[in-house]
Amino acid sequence: MSNEKPSVLDPVDRASEVVFGLLMAVTFTGSISVAAAGQEEVHKMMAAALGCNLAWGLADAVMYLVGIAVERLRGAALLARLRATTDTPAAHALIAATLPPRIADVADSDALELLRQRLLSSRDTPARALGRDDFLGALGVFLLVVLATFPVVIPFAVLDSTALALRVSNAVALVTLFAAGWTLGRYAGTHAWLGGAVMAALGTVLIGVIIALGG
Repeated sequence: MSNEKPSVLDPVDRASEVVFGLLMAVTFTGSISVAAAGQEEVHKMMAAALGCNLAWGLADAVMYLVGIAVERLRGAALLARLRATTDTPAAHALIAATLPPRIADVADSDALELLRQRLLSSRDTPARALGRDDFLGALGVFLLVVLATFPVVIPFAVLDSTALALRVSNAVALVTLFAAGWTLGRYAGTHAWLGGAVMAALGTVLIGVIIALGG
């Protein structure tokens, strides 16, 4: 049995935050006018993209911590409700409601009762406060969103031609979207290449919609 400590952020979290940050950055790079943009406009676009993702990363990190706190409070409330009820079917329903749908569908009353007894025999402790790993996870969320800005804006900083920079930036964005989809596909146990292709296509559509809506 492996004693390796699980990652603070799972592959879905990591890929999702990169995609969020990338989409926000590309809405800025994609809205720049190749024909009219000068160096000042390009610099303003880069600053706006970074500023947006700094703000978005901070908000996302805070909501990550809020989500963890809510789930822990929910778990403590569930245990309190289980201890308070003497209605076995109602207790089983409470437990089943917290399970993934596929597992809940196959969990019979014996399995649910075993879970209930294990929960009732556990120590009655309050919801655990946010700790080091939680804040590391929030920092990871923030950094992933912010760092996703740089691959698509760096071409504008190093290339003199805005048109060429835009093409390189878009290519980098597509590769990054593909990599995120590949990661999700592999994590899901399905075809990683298909996941990459779907994410690249979906990301392209989302970018177009966001820009069209004035994002």
